[in-house]
Amino acid sequence: MAEISRRVDLAALPPRVRAHAAGTTLLMISGPNLNLLGEREPETYGTTTLAEIEAAVATAAAAAGLHLVDAVQSNHEGELIDRLHVRDYSWLIINPGGLTHSSVSLRDALLAVERPFAEVHLSDPSTREPFRSVNFIEDLAAITVRGYGASGYPRAVALIAELHRAAGASDGLA
Repeated sequence: MAEISRRVDLAALPPRVRAHAAGTTLLMISGPNLNLLGEREPETYGTTTLAEIEAAVATAAAAAGLHLVDAVQSNHEGELIDRLHVRDYSWLIINPGGLTHSSVSLRDALLAVERPFAEVHLSDPSTREPFRSVNFIEDLAAITVRGYGASGYPRAVALIAELHRAAGASDGLA
């Protein structure tokens, strides 16, 4: 399994996105079929359930001084986009599942809500089927974590916490 993580410098974020980086609230979005984690293709996705991942994110967030406001999974693209539009969060952790490779609408929603986000994938899609090399959101992500399995989610929270602290320090808040 490939292991890839990336975190951009705070200054690389667009100003309207960067304005939210000092916030402490997280939203977790999980795309189609992720409700089947733990039973779906365990050789690729592992045996950890989505509920266990959500609990790990909440724990990691609390330990980092952040707060998970909601964790949403849907097999329906519009429901995920509608939840993004609520904007009651400073940071987003998103695993769009197959929408990564197909959804211009999800990309447009991520641009529209102007929140920094971590893109997380249990596997490394770029090492799988050729169609998975298309990724409509990776260039927008402040953080990318791929190929760490379920442990990629707490890793993403730790990387968010780094940027959060940097944003607070630059605003005189930390």
